[in-house]
Amino acid sequence: MEKPLVSILISAYNAREWVVETLQSALAQTWPNKEIIFVDDGSTDNTLQLANRFLSRGVKVISQKNSGLSAGLNTALANSRGEYLQYLDADDLMLPDKIERQLSALREGDSKKILLSSPWAPFYYRTSNAKFVHNSLWEDLTPAEWLFRKMSENIHMQNATWLVSRELAEAAGPWDVDLHYDQDGDYFARVLMASEGTRFVPETGIFYRMSPTNRISYLGSSSKKKTSLFRAMRLHFQYLLSLEDSDRTRKACLTYLQNWSFNFYPDRMDIVREMEAIALEFGGELKAHKFSWKYSWLNSMFGMAAARWAERVLPATKAAFFRYVDKVMYKLQDKEIENSALGNR
Repeated sequence: MEKPLVSILISAYNAREWVVETLQSALAQTWPNKEIIFVDDGSTDNTLQLANRFLSRGVKVISQKNSGLSAGLNTALANSRGEYLQYLDADDLMLPDKIERQLSALREGDSKKILLSSPWAPFYYRTSNAKFVHNSLWEDLTPAEWLFRKMSENIHMQNATWLVSRELAEAAGPWDVDLHYDQDGDYFARVLMASEGTRFVPETGIFYRMSPTNRISYLGSSSKKKTSLFRAMRLHFQYLLSLEDSDRTRKACLTYLQNWSFNFYPDRMDIVREMEAIALEFGGELKAHKFSWKYSWLNSMFGMAAARWAERVLPATKAAFFRYVDKVMYKLQDKEIENSALGNR
């Protein structure tokens, strides 16, 4: 029996630092029947030129004007032929057997509505330092239970962990081009709702690169992204309650609302007021944002805006330091490998 074709779909914008490694990761997949669709979403650096180097290795490269991540992935999807779809961010990496292990986990008689998932680990530059940390989504779950756990425990699965059948993708519909934050959360929630549930496949997975603050998943102070985040949150409430409207799911929605509410203080109080009204609908109330001891003194002395700035910027600065150290070690490691190779000639 012929193995099903898997389409690996990548949309990139100004990803020159990572794109070569990501494409190599896609090509290294041990699953033999695959195609790689790469969409350059109007990059202003040399991302497109770097991707074109892989044309001779069978990668299909498409260039379009800058339209956003969702539009790029919709373009990739429209140009793919695979029976299964593997979405991959332009800076992330897959273990070589990721797709093969997931498809091998399907049993005879399984429908195409099973949604396959896998472990994931964050990293900066060196995957050798990445740690796979188990959470309660790392198991087989019904759609309602998966969304309940995500929202009540404030956890998630990175989008490249999923392997999606075309049947599920068609049922879910396209990526929402009007969402500029959490577009992957919305898309895979719709895929999940169309599914019969998840099947978690251990002992493989993906590496999620914690890139600098210009990444799509960085919220920062962007008002446009905050508007999208709030819309995505409301869609999550709608999705979960359509699957199970109960005391526990309404409590999960309230918890999700509370956990994300701090992102809107103090510059989007219009959204905070809407969130307060939604909390009442769920039978609770939105509590005022509380700063940890690290930032509460700033709130007392200089006001909420200063405290929120520090709460956002200081962790990002700390992450930037560790990212820099890891980059230095990565470069030194590469240099050692290069010198070793020269010495063996």
